[in-house]
Amino acid sequence: MSELVLINVSGRDKPGLTSEITGIMGQYDVRILDIGQAVIHDHLTWGILIEIPDESKSSPVIRDLLFRLHALDLQVRFAPITIEEYQRWAEGRNRACYIVTLLSRDIKAEQIARVSAITARHGLNIDNISRLSARPSLNPSENRIACVEFSVRGTPSDLDQLRADFLHIAGEMNVDIAFQEDSIFRRNRRLVVFDMDSTLIDAEVIDELALEAGVGGRVAEITERAMLGELDFSQSFEERLGLLKGLDESVLEGIAARLRLTEGAEHLIFSLKSLGYRTAILSGGFTYFARHLQQKLGIDYVYANELEIKNGKVTGRVAGQIVDGKRKAELLQEIAEREHISREQVIAVGDGANDLPMLSQAGLGVAFRAKPLVKESARHSISTLGLDAILYLIGFRESDSLQIGK
Repeated sequence: MSELVLINVSGRDKPGLTSEITGIMGQYDVRILDIGQAVIHDHLTWGILIEIPDESKSSPVIRDLLFRLHALDLQVRFAPITIEEYQRWAEGRNRACYIVTLLSRDIKAEQIARVSAITARHGLNIDNISRLSARPSLNPSENRIACVEFSVRGTPSDLDQLRADFLHIAGEMNVDIAFQEDSIFRRNRRLVVFDMDSTLIDAEVIDELALEAGVGGRVAEITERAMLGELDFSQSFEERLGLLKGLDESVLEGIAARLRLTEGAEHLIFSLKSLGYRTAILSGGFTYFARHLQQKLGIDYVYANELEIKNGKVTGRVAGQIVDGKRKAELLQEIAEREHISREQVIAVGDGANDLPMLSQAGLGVAFRAKPLVKESARHSISTLGLDAILYLIGFRESDSLQIGK
């Protein structure tokens, strides 16, 4: 009769340990049922669940392992596992698996404590915890990025309440917490579509145009109410645009030149393109400025509003259909079909109420530094870090950046 044994090893890491340990097991025809390893600051924690085919061989296996591990100055613990215990554990592995991503400038113990308390309260068990970001420097820095990923398993009874709990503590602790199913689509996204104003760039272009036209205050007020969802986007857009009538075309070039990219935007786009992703701008802003970004960043698709200009002056109208929230969602679907991918393989990123339709259509919809209404309505949000934090939501590790940069 076979015997199941769980072996836990810890101590200072060194090359060849796995080969030595499993080599001893191999002499007794041991079967590996599960195995895992983690190294933190050169300290190894190694676990393996084995099946020894003949119960009479268990003592020699354990004796040989104990002797060798002691010689290597490693601590070891053996625990027998019953068949019933193993069956219950194996059946539990068939439950749904989710990924919880904790994003912050610095990871604090309280943050992990409260995130893990929520997962436990909702019946989720943590299988694995991984650090995706680089090892932090001990020197203070404003642009620090820290990310820890939890792989959890279970069947939460109320997913909406679970997300609400995460959103609540994220606001309290000034962190971002993403919760998503660990499906094949999470690891196989192919297209990322972006809003432009206050997402890819750190400005609302229509407000910049209004400043040049001398109506900045009036337009900014309408923009704010539209982004909060208090006004219909198309109606408010036409109202703001009408205030720009007579603006000289020459100011557009100067505005485009001074637009600043959002923190992390350039790194994100470079990384996505290096990984073979397609990218698109779906903007309620203006084509002139979207094309400027397309040329600068290498964006594949651009859809925005065509600012009508006659005799070198802005007419206060748009040439063609207005790109509003409904149109953005339609464009997302059209591009996905053109690229022969499903909506589940699309990431959508935006900050305003008019972005919610496309965020809901995408497999991963991210509200970026968004208004409260948008954060509450979107399934995922990033408020504390730059745009490149999205890379962590698709399982990207800091070490991947080094490989891409080669």
